[in-house]
Amino acid sequence: MSDDAAEKRPSPDALLEQARKEGIGRLKIFLGAAPGVGKTYEMLSQARQRRLDGVDVIIGVVETHGRVETDLLTKGLETIPKKRILYKGLVLSEMDLDAILQRRPKLVLVDELAHTNVEGSRHPKRYMDVEELLEAGIDVYSTLNIQHVESLNDVVARITHVQIRETVPDSIIDRADEVEVVDTTPDDLIQRLKEGKVYVPEQAERAIRNYFQHGNLTALRELVLRRTAQRVDEQMRNYMQTHAIEGPWEAADRVLVCINEHADCSGLVRYGKRIADRLKAPWAAIHVETARTQLSESERDRIAENLRLAQRLGGEAVTIPAGDVAEGIIGYAQANNFTHIVVARTHRPRWSELLRGSTAQRIIRRAGDINIHVMADRAVEDGVTRKREKIQTVESGPSWLDPKTYAGSFVISLVALLVSLALRRFGISNVALVFLTGVLASAVTYGLWPSLFACLLSVLAYNFFFLPPLYTFTIADPENIVALFFFLVVALIASNLAARLRAQVVTARERAKTTEDLYLFSRKLGGIVSLDDLLWATAFQIASMLKLRVVLLLPEGGTLAVRTGYPPEDVLSDADLAAAKWCWQNNTPAGRGADTLPGAKRLFLPMRTGRGAVGVVGLDRDRPGPLLTPDQRRLLDALADQAALAIERINLAQDVDRAKIAAETERLRSALLTSISHDLRTPLASIIGAATGLKTYRSSLDQDAQDELIRTIQEEADRLNHFIGNLLDMTRLESGAIEPNLDSVDLSDVVGSAFRRAGKILVGHKTLICLEADLPMLKLDPVLFEQVLFNLLDNAAKYASSGTTVEIRARRDGGIVRLEVLDEGDGIPQADLERIFDKFYRVHAGDRRRVGTGLGLAICRGFVEAMGGTIRAGNRPDRTGALFTITLPVPAERKSFEEKAA
Repeated sequence: MSDDAAEKRPSPDALLEQARKEGIGRLKIFLGAAPGVGKTYEMLSQARQRRLDGVDVIIGVVETHGRVETDLLTKGLETIPKKRILYKGLVLSEMDLDAILQRRPKLVLVDELAHTNVEGSRHPKRYMDVEELLEAGIDVYSTLNIQHVESLNDVVARITHVQIRETVPDSIIDRADEVEVVDTTPDDLIQRLKEGKVYVPEQAERAIRNYFQHGNLTALRELVLRRTAQRVDEQMRNYMQTHAIEGPWEAADRVLVCINEHADCSGLVRYGKRIADRLKAPWAAIHVETARTQLSESERDRIAENLRLAQRLGGEAVTIPAGDVAEGIIGYAQANNFTHIVVARTHRPRWSELLRGSTAQRIIRRAGDINIHVMADRAVEDGVTRKREKIQTVESGPSWLDPKTYAGSFVISLVALLVSLALRRFGISNVALVFLTGVLASAVTYGLWPSLFACLLSVLAYNFFFLPPLYTFTIADPENIVALFFFLVVALIASNLAARLRAQVVTARERAKTTEDLYLFSRKLGGIVSLDDLLWATAFQIASMLKLRVVLLLPEGGTLAVRTGYPPEDVLSDADLAAAKWCWQNNTPAGRGADTLPGAKRLFLPMRTGRGAVGVVGLDRDRPGPLLTPDQRRLLDALADQAALAIERINLAQDVDRAKIAAETERLRSALLTSISHDLRTPLASIIGAATGLKTYRSSLDQDAQDELIRTIQEEADRLNHFIGNLLDMTRLESGAIEPNLDSVDLSDVVGSAFRRAGKILVGHKTLICLEADLPMLKLDPVLFEQVLFNLLDNAAKYASSGTTVEIRARRDGGIVRLEVLDEGDGIPQADLERIFDKFYRVHAGDRRRVGTGLGLAICRGFVEAMGGTIRAGNRPDRTGALFTITLPVPAERKSFEEKAA
């Protein structure tokens, strides 16, 4: 296939994007500059027309805001009823996504794309609902105001002095198949406000004084038109790439500035900026890397500085690889619809330009309909600067002047000569391929210029040692002249090809190494859960890959603080701190080499995610000049983006943990207040009532009634004392003040004591104790363990009906003693088997449940674990009822005694 045919093939990326959209619904957004311009009205009008065309149209959600003319357009269109969601005691309505998916219309209307859904909905934002509808193959019409676009949120805030909280990502607009601007003049919109067609009169008056000022509305209209123009331009370029249409289509001007290593390119960038300003067109600066490019470090720094200059002036900086500079520039310009190319006049001597041509000439020949601006060679304003750069270049020296490479080529050529002389001793005279092999080896090992040196040495050696007359540079036979000439040509071609191949291999190897390092770094970040470990890994990775000193700063206590560095460094100068704070506050680079605070020692760059900056990275090295080449800047951006996402992930995890703790604290506080206000006040009210009745009516009460009141006071006081004891025990557990007084205890004694203590609460229940004979003595705190058994018996009495049996069993099972408390209640729901040990948690038991604080089982677990045992809850396998199992270890000395006796 010819090169022209290859160039006319559709872009694979564009074709893949087109294939991805197959089977996915189409999205149309009605975009407006402000509320009230008529987006919903226009959406409904077009939907009604589509319905007349036979399209199945339904309303998912449309907000008419009481506007009569808008409400009339909804008549006759099927509306999916909204889903009602209970939120903080209020019943709120949201779009019923499941009902729409089940109904599967051709087109659904979804108003207010930036809306935030009620908590409890499937998606937190309405645009996510729209994305799910599109994935299901359903077309969507939606409305959006420009102030809700994420990338323009801060711009709108500066214009209107109003910060919009509800935003949608720019990707939702980029995904839209159509964007229709719904516009009206500021005067007409303000008149609509005054007529009450947008807000109620009081609200409209406030809006006119603040948000809906004439200047604000004009600026917002321009934002709408510019953002829509960007989307239309992108769609046009995608269409050109999909259909293999060679640009440019001059629907709009675009300027491309060609950057090279020469010092006057900064003037070229500024010239391209001025052209773009005159044309009111977007522009970009491009540098093409080729395998033949051999640049010194100062030249690479100059290219990086010019690309950064383009970015500072508002252009886009692009670096692409290509086999030829002119082909790369023309190919990029045609693919991205650039209509103007700015290129510098050649810097090579006239004879070199005549022999090899110039980049500018090749661009002009291939440009087609693209306008070419060739800028004259301009001397650097400061002659001292050019002289200093020349001195620096000589000192550093480009790679092709490295004497070690030429020495290596000389050694390779010498080896080839020795091998050829050895072969001649065996009668082999055709040794040209041996020298050619040496030339190839030199090209692969050292590059183009050393291989050309090896080629020259090989030609001279071949002539001197192998072409008669020998040991002279004279050639007697004309055939040998021809042979030597073609040997030279073949050697030159082979060395050139081998050198290019070597450069490509080196570049590919470096990129593969970089890709592997990025992959390993991303895997490392995925396994890190500590913020300090993450920051250390990030600093080390950036320092090792870019050969720079790195420091990372994060917000801490209202200021920016150094969190880590490599090599470790905790103190920054005042100039560095000022640059770092400015970078953090303005989300823009600052410090060394930047436009702001360039006197700082370090260059500070923000680490950003979609939600904003999460930190600042500072870079430094001892060598003067720019810190980063374009490749290094892209690599740093990749590393910083990965680290920023990982930092945000850890911060979000910490926020979630704090939210969980806050929610749990709030739950415990509410439970404690409920317990105090109800469970503790109930016995207190009984005590007060009985005491008041006894005091007031004592003379009129007989002895039995008085005894009954006294008994009530005593029982309720005991219950109150039990509740308060539980609260105190839980406080002691959480503070770590529980220290069991362990002693050898006979389990039957503690069980009997617990049953006697729980006698009153077990009235009406049958009790059964089944303890295995010869149970070993256990190391227990008898007071704490009795409290455990009492709480379990009290729990059984609460949840088991009167007349049922409450049973305690105990048996030895190897090195443990297993004690079980069983009742014949309704049992424990499966989901609550672990939760019942939480503080203040109680299983719902209807009207049978007695009051309590919900602390008894939590105290049981704390006491048992403090004594070295375990407790778990379950349900009886033989009948309904709960089963609590306590396992206690047999003392080591008891087991040792039994083993000796055996």
